[in-house]
Amino acid sequence: MMLSARVGLSFDEADALQRLNLQSGGLVQQTIDKSVIDWCLQYCPWDTGTLAKSAYSATQIGQGLVIYPGPYARYLYYGQVYGPNIPIFDDDSGEPTGFWSPPGQKKHPTGKELQYSTDPNPLAGPFWFERMKADHLEDIVKEARSVVGAKSE
Repeated sequence: MMLSARVGLSFDEADALQRLNLQSGGLVQQTIDKSVIDWCLQYCPWDTGTLAKSAYSATQIGQGLVIYPGPYARYLYYGQVYGPNIPIFDDDSGEPTGFWSPPGQKKHPTGKELQYSTDPNPLAGPFWFERMKADHLEDIVKEARSVVGAKSE
């Protein structure tokens, strides 16, 4: 005797993703975004902390894109002095007291590396996301796994 049966399976992918908090913009992505910013704090250049903390307000948590705004963020991230840089002399010491770049001119890398103060932040330097990720990827994954399927309050 042979038995055969037709079985139909209905699967609601969107519902399953939502129940696990894996939907676009869901709790898992929000956790990853916030975790990335939190871990990057110790790698980001830190004078007053404005740049490092700016990602909290500039990033739409849950979108999967962390943003460090500001005209200088790109230069600090890549770690190169961009120019043209015209020296400013405020005294007769012969040493420039600052530099000025004419507005409207395209800036380009000069080949000179930025020097980062590591007093307030010993890990400060260029490419802070890549360096943080190399050290803390497993920590971020662990934090994300902890909220998969967690009940929202």
